[in-house]
Amino acid sequence: MATTTLSPERISTTTVPATDGSRTRATPPPPLTHRAPALDGLRTVAILIVILYHLHVPQFEGGFIGVTVFFVLSGFLISTLLLGERRRTGRIRLGSFWTKRLLRLYPALLALVIVGLALWNWVGDYKGASFSPGEAAFIALSYTGNLFRSFWDTTQGVFAHTWSLSMEEQFYLVWPPVLVLLFALRARRHWLMVGLGVVIVGAAAASWLSYRTPNSGATPDVYFSPVLGVVPLATGCLLALLLDDERVRTWAAGIAGHVGTWVGIALLAGVQFWIDDDWTQHGWSFGVVLPVTGLISALLIGGLVSVRSPVSVALAWTPMSWFGRRVSYSAYLWHPLVIALLGTFAIGAWGKVWLVGAALLVAVGAAYAVEVPVEKARKRFREARRLVAADRSVRGTADAAG
Repeated sequence: MATTTLSPERISTTTVPATDGSRTRATPPPPLTHRAPALDGLRTVAILIVILYHLHVPQFEGGFIGVTVFFVLSGFLISTLLLGERRRTGRIRLGSFWTKRLLRLYPALLALVIVGLALWNWVGDYKGASFSPGEAAFIALSYTGNLFRSFWDTTQGVFAHTWSLSMEEQFYLVWPPVLVLLFALRARRHWLMVGLGVVIVGAAAASWLSYRTPNSGATPDVYFSPVLGVVPLATGCLLALLLDDERVRTWAAGIAGHVGTWVGIALLAGVQFWIDDDWTQHGWSFGVVLPVTGLISALLIGGLVSVRSPVSVALAWTPMSWFGRRVSYSAYLWHPLVIALLGTFAIGAWGKVWLVGAALLVAVGAAYAVEVPVEKARKRFREARRLVAADRSVRGTADAAG
């Protein structure tokens, strides 16, 4: 659940005739041609409401929609970066995409699993565990948690939340090759978007039809299903394709972007506080509410990347954007472990406050202990490769001149 919001691409704006013919309007560049700190801030909000939901804080019974926001963000960001790569180079390098993603996400997950195994006697049975420690670790590291939870009604204890990582990685094994194939076949953008729309509606309907009322208010298996999970991810991909069109970007850069931002943030907050603790007892929660939440999230994201507004300024506030960019993935990974280890000591409202603080401190420490060193090593490796390539080029030129 971590994706970069920065692309090295730089594209100058062009001008197109205004609809009234009176003057020209600048065509905004494609999304992510520069850093989008407001999206990092949105990621911060999403992870905080997920943590509060897992702590059962009153009025945050709908906090699970933070995962839906993450999914839409991920689909949008990944698809935008892939489209940008094709625009710059004329192709999409699938091997490079998968390698970069694995190196970005896997070290932190591996660190969590190692620590979770070491503490298994104290935290392993957090919310129940259907497997031995080794089995639960294997499921987490193989990105198959969503399949085990949705199809076999099992859970991996303190690693159970890695189902969402599994959903994303499975999606990105399929979506980029499909995109490459459709580009190779010269599929029209219109038909590609129609296809995504059909997938979204069809998956939402199938989720509703496959819903089975759970016992004791437990989360239904369909919530973890890849059928439902594809809905917000595909919604983010659809948004990326829409904003890849110059006419749509020009339209969104005006009043439409402001309307999308304000309506999106208001509706998202409304859904969050409207959902109560019986959401698991209704099929329409999964066939309607969650898919609609994905569309609302897309509306908000489209507004944030299209216009500057008080909402985007607030989300782009340096502490907000820093946390979302640097710590949100780590916070998602580590907060269940902290809750499982210290939750029994968190009594009352102030107990939850310090528990949230402890989870955030652990997340910051884990981010700088694992993710930052790995990123620095990757940068050094890329720089070394660049220098070697440059040296070979110089030698080749000198030999040719000789």
